[in-house]
Amino acid sequence: MLPEARERADLLTDVHTELHLDLTSTEDFAVEATISFRCTKPGASSFLELTGGTDVTLDGRPAPYADGRIALTDLAETNTVRVTARMPYVHDGDGMTETIDPADGERYVCAHTSMDITQKVIPCFDQPDIKSTFSLSVTAPSHWTVLANGALASRSAGGTADTWVFEQTPPFSSYLFTLVGGPWVSVTWDEPYAPAPGGTLPFGWHARASQERELRRDAEELRRITSACFQHYTTVFEPEYPYADYQQVFAPGLNWGAMEFPGCVVFRDQALVQGTPTELEREWMASVIAHEMAHMWFGDLVTMKWWEDSWLNESFADFMGYDVAGVAAGYTDTWTSAAITRKPTGYRADRRRSTHPIAEDTEEIVDVDTAFANFDMITYAKGNAALAQLGHWLGEEDFLAGVNRHLSSHAFGNADLADFLDSLDAASDLDVRAWAAAWLRTTGFDTLVVTRDGDVPVLTREGSRPHRLTVSAYDDAMRLVDSRDVHLGAEPVRLEDFAGRVVVPNSGDETFAVIRPDEQSWAAITAGLSSVESQLTRAMLWWTAVDLTESTVIGVGELVALADRHLRPERHPLVFEGVMKALQAVVRRYDEPAEVAAHLSVVADIARGAVDGGDPALAPGASRVLARLSADRDFLVGWLARDGVDPSVRWAAVHRLAELGDPSHIDPESERDKSVAGHHAALTARAAVPTEAAKAEAWSRLMSGELGSHEFDAVGAGFWGWEQGDLLRPYLDRYVSDGLDLARRSGQAMGDVIGDAFPRLPLTEGVRRELRAAVAAALATGDVPTVLARSWNDSLDDLDRTL
Repeated sequence: MLPEARERADLLTDVHTELHLDLTSTEDFAVEATISFRCTKPGASSFLELTGGTDVTLDGRPAPYADGRIALTDLAETNTVRVTARMPYVHDGDGMTETIDPADGERYVCAHTSMDITQKVIPCFDQPDIKSTFSLSVTAPSHWTVLANGALASRSAGGTADTWVFEQTPPFSSYLFTLVGGPWVSVTWDEPYAPAPGGTLPFGWHARASQERELRRDAEELRRITSACFQHYTTVFEPEYPYADYQQVFAPGLNWGAMEFPGCVVFRDQALVQGTPTELEREWMASVIAHEMAHMWFGDLVTMKWWEDSWLNESFADFMGYDVAGVAAGYTDTWTSAAITRKPTGYRADRRRSTHPIAEDTEEIVDVDTAFANFDMITYAKGNAALAQLGHWLGEEDFLAGVNRHLSSHAFGNADLADFLDSLDAASDLDVRAWAAAWLRTTGFDTLVVTRDGDVPVLTREGSRPHRLTVSAYDDAMRLVDSRDVHLGAEPVRLEDFAGRVVVPNSGDETFAVIRPDEQSWAAITAGLSSVESQLTRAMLWWTAVDLTESTVIGVGELVALADRHLRPERHPLVFEGVMKALQAVVRRYDEPAEVAAHLSVVADIARGAVDGGDPALAPGASRVLARLSADRDFLVGWLARDGVDPSVRWAAVHRLAELGDPSHIDPESERDKSVAGHHAALTARAAVPTEAAKAEAWSRLMSGELGSHEFDAVGAGFWGWEQGDLLRPYLDRYVSDGLDLARRSGQAMGDVIGDAFPRLPLTEGVRRELRAAVAAALATGDVPTVLARSWNDSLDDLDRTL
């Protein structure tokens, strides 16, 4: 809780943690910890967190250990405490996560921490504004590799087990502690870095042994991206890289997409895809590599004081991820993918009752579960877009100067919004505090409206924020005529030079606002969208069409018809894949059951055209959509009979055939593909089979409490079939009752995935209202765990938009 966290942060300083962990037992693991610290008020009391420990001792005696806390009383000015304990492995990704690889039976153990999870691994002061150095040694099976926050100092053999000793780290917050152990396959190199001893740093990529083929396949590109981003950051950021090495691991069981552990970044192992990555997947990987590396400075070197300023970590890393993947790593269309895939998640989040300022009020973040729920698309996508607008408004030079002042002033410490604004204010003559008040401390987004005064377009703002953006003029065939940089405030802007022209505001997608073109412009856009030269502008306009559909201005059928006309000639893979994803989401959430088959048929046919067209950039994404949506069973079976079909496409076809009533291909494909990805895909396909018996079996597995979070995701992804509303109706109420019961028995991660498994499928209006009533009644009890309650409230808002 915040008050006692503040009290403890004032009390404790100069923390150092020495650890030995023994991972050789498969029953549990052993922890020996020595924690030294200073106390500003001798005689005071405090506590260490440790959740789930057994045989806990403090200074060699039974510990005063209850409710996950070890009491520390009558503290001296300097203190050293020693704790030993046995700790359980977990399988839900919240703690020391044990995974058995179905491909080869190998065992992996990974300390997946963050937020308040580190206390499930080691005793610690588990809050962001108490930093500690960490000196770690680990005993593990001799055929393993162990990686951790510090650089490896030594490895000593001991028969069946080796001991790995790591160098002491600089101080960082406890939620950033990690280690990962297992028979990793590795690609390593020495990265040039002049300030390092010897002029280089140890770098590496690591993956499960069963993923060796994929790692070797992608190693050159992964290394190139990593090196390009590192050289960029160490050029533009004034503080030196803070850590002694930089390892990146594709690890099983991680609940986040990736996590910025200092010197040892961990990615979900699904990111190392089996088959040919689509262009969106390639771009996503590059931007996430850049995102996590940015955290070495934003988040790890300088950390927020408390969770209300999580945006100082995540908004910056999200922005830097897209930007640096483009300017340094060569993925120059990252902002195009952001326009059609990332920013829309921010707009949708900002419409819901759970919206909050990017920089939240401290008193609103009452505990860590509330903070966990705020790691959302306000913090990531909207925060990213707001910072992109800030950089455009300030200018790159002043923006970077303010950022460097912030990083240098608070290195190895903690900072908040006021500290950041002080740094920006010192670097710019503009009123950054007024900008922050308008952008960071408010909710919602503005609408940019075009009207006509005779032939003259007039741009107005419905909202309260200042915007600097590009406005472009086109002829009636959507050929670009001219563009202007416009500062839009409370007063309308007359565009005299664009008289009679088609007008597109925010054509460079520089600001976070939806647009509403005038009637003349919208008619030209819908007639000539595929003729717009800039892929970024096309992406922004496609999002506008999706937004108009979600706002019930145009119907789902109109959006599908627009795609039928203008997505077929689309040749930019990021635009094509992004629109395809948006179409499927709109049909699933907004369509009437009677219209679904026809609309899916159109989308599948667009995908078939791209596959048949032979464009290698479009084919990977289009193939997945075609396999997932086609209703042509003979075509899908024939596809599975071919040689060389991408594994992800094969599983999409198996899933679709199962959904159409033919599960006979699941077992053969499972025999062919024994990977973790194959295991999850088989769970999805089995859950999609449209029989009462199959659904009952899948439901029993889903709600058993025995699935890890990734397995739960997989079963949930198959259960709610596109056209299975009648079959699934009995499970709508059970989702609420059984899901709530499971959430009460589980932690944050499971509450999150239960919320993600919300029944999103085409339903009649009456059935949607029944579902809404059941969820609302459960929430009204006030007894829904915080993370699930947040997700369900968001789903209610989405249902209300549909209704």
